[in-house]
Amino acid sequence: MFGNIGLPELLFIMVIALLIFGPKKLPEVGKSIGKAVREFRRTSDEIKGRIEEEIRVSEFKDIKEDLKKDLSLDKKDFGLEPETAAPEPPRDTTGGSEVAKNGEGQEIP
Repeated sequence: MFGNIGLPELLFIMVIALLIFGPKKLPEVGKSIGKAVREFRRTSDEIKGRIEEEIRVSEFKDIKEDLKKDLSLDKKDFGLEPETAAPEPPRDTTGGSEVAKNGEGQEIP
């Protein structure tokens, strides 16, 4: 909680505070410092949360753009885009007179 401050240093700080503020005012000073620290932590947590939320939103936007780009490429590959018309299948120019035959050359009815 106090970083690199050990017990001897903490006791020294408390003795100095007691000498400066006196025994009557020390609880008030401690209470004020505690409120300030809580407010600082609450504000810093709120800012941290907002920053993390903005990062997530930015990442989702990037993912969304990548997916749109990938989907548009896939549509073009399969000829689903309106700009690219799919080629028409070849037309039967024989007039339908051809007869289907099996692998042995016999006509299939």
